[in-house]
Amino acid sequence: MNLPSFSALLNAWWFLLLVPLIIFYFLKLRRPRFDIPSLALWRQVVSDQRVNSPFQKFKRNLLLLLQILLLCSLIIGAMQPYLSSGAEQAQYLPVLIDNSASMAALDGPNGKSRLDEAKERVGKLIDQLLPDQRLCLISVSSTARKLTDFTDNKRLLREAVSRLEVNQVASRLEDGLRMAQAMSRVQPIDTVALISDGNVPAEIDFELPYKLNFQKLGFAGANVGIVDFNARRSRTGWDVFARIEGSKTPDGAKGPPTAKTLCEYELFQNGQSIKQESVSIDGGNAERLVFKVTTTVAASLELRIKPDGFDSLTADNVAFLEIPAPRPLTVYCPTSMETYRNALAAMPNIVLYPGTGNEPKSVDLKFAEGPITTGPESRVTLNVGFVPDDLANLVDLVSGQTEVVDWRRTAPLLQHVQLLDVQIADDPKLTKGVTERDFELAGYEILAQSRSGPLILERTSNGQLIYQFLFHTDRSSLVYRVGFPILIQNVIQIAAQQANLLDAKAQPTGTLPPQRIVPETEVHVSGPHGYTDTGKSDKEGYLSGIWAPYVGLYEITGTAEPLKTGVSLLSSSETGLNAVEKLHFPEVSVSASSVSLKTDQPLWGWFAAAGLFFLLTEWWYYQKRPSGVLA
Repeated sequence: MNLPSFSALLNAWWFLLLVPLIIFYFLKLRRPRFDIPSLALWRQVVSDQRVNSPFQKFKRNLLLLLQILLLCSLIIGAMQPYLSSGAEQAQYLPVLIDNSASMAALDGPNGKSRLDEAKERVGKLIDQLLPDQRLCLISVSSTARKLTDFTDNKRLLREAVSRLEVNQVASRLEDGLRMAQAMSRVQPIDTVALISDGNVPAEIDFELPYKLNFQKLGFAGANVGIVDFNARRSRTGWDVFARIEGSKTPDGAKGPPTAKTLCEYELFQNGQSIKQESVSIDGGNAERLVFKVTTTVAASLELRIKPDGFDSLTADNVAFLEIPAPRPLTVYCPTSMETYRNALAAMPNIVLYPGTGNEPKSVDLKFAEGPITTGPESRVTLNVGFVPDDLANLVDLVSGQTEVVDWRRTAPLLQHVQLLDVQIADDPKLTKGVTERDFELAGYEILAQSRSGPLILERTSNGQLIYQFLFHTDRSSLVYRVGFPILIQNVIQIAAQQANLLDAKAQPTGTLPPQRIVPETEVHVSGPHGYTDTGKSDKEGYLSGIWAPYVGLYEITGTAEPLKTGVSLLSSSETGLNAVEKLHFPEVSVSASSVSLKTDQPLWGWFAAAGLFFLLTEWWYYQKRPSGVLA
């Protein structure tokens, strides 16, 4: 058994107060006066006076004893005694609290959620906080958020814990670990505590600069949820697909109970029920649902499931999908690019500009052959025959014969395109000392290259996809080969997918999908659980980065017409309640512990309570009427 220690030993100087207390009792001696009928008892009085030494005063003086005990209790309490746990005491302790979607899972009907259990563990850490210790609370979901700075203010810490809620998003532990790493550069941090249900990635690309204490919570109950919801355009409308999974305990391992249940599902289109059936879910196996939806306008789909048994997590029982209205792909191609316009004219469901009609402000696909281009803006752009300004110091375009020596055959743009033996009259040459790494730092990915430098590049910037041909296709043999119309068809498919004309996918929680509105316009966002936020579009009119932490419908106001969109959980790991027993880092592994974090147990409260007891006892003893004394 560990002996008590003291964190404020200097307060022991207060024991010197015992000296004036005892001296006060020496000076306080009062000899009682007695009327006696005979001097025969005088001998006894004289004998009592003779033995009246200073320590004789302590006999039968209960009031002095109570006051000594009271003073000692208060002084020992001020010395902050505690029982050491045997573990190294951390003066600064960051506590990472997992509040991802799976932390809302219950351990049984009307049971306790994983987050409630985590709050109880954090509450114990706060109660056992010593005066020289500081806690910093950090919530971790798809991102990390600091709830408090390092503090020993227990009221502030408890308020932060009470306000903590589940974010219905998948877990991303790296952000919380990196935030603690940043704090270690300012404060001496040796240990970081992680309290989680274990539903985090087992492999983490992060080098631990400190000790990680992984506190794993108990398992939740069985769960069933929607993990996928998407649609694909067909000739008659849309083919809609959904996937439902249930949790399963691996053979010979601990985990959530296996979900085996009958599940009712219902599909809504614009709020109207269009299909309702039941499906049997066997834990660990996925059931795929297929629906036919016929519509010539944009539609909002909502899928709901209702298991007939206990379901520990409700956030994954609903999913939303926005289907766009069918329309042709809008393409802008300058009249000077005749080879491209001829290839585009033979393709269906395309509106080609410039044409007979007025040009729109934006199109789905744009072709250009110079750094200074005219025409509308576009989501996908294919540039040919020049070096962009941000690459001018990396590559030079000179006249000369070259050919393709390597290309990325799996890239969507170059699928089924044979570039072998294609002769090119433009020769991009790398500037001296430039490597492929420099193009990556500039935001480009090389899709094809010659012996002297890159030929085709890809870049994504501000939601726009840009393909850069450093050579002009008209100065090559590519336009005379069957690969050229295939190349044009590939970029048409890419643009159609970027415009959501071929397929549609449900948006997961985390952030709302980017919206195109009036440039530099402030908007108001409202969502489930009373969530509100504000945002502002950029100079190009893109509204992005709006936080969406809850499953449900979000409405954006402040635009010409209110925009509505729904987000869903759609996470197989969160629905399956998959829990890891060990976290693997590049150079070390951390095993989970189901035992609460060992901390020193403060004892000052017990001594404060003892002091209160002695004070009440002294008051009672002093106030009671002495027995045998007449009024």
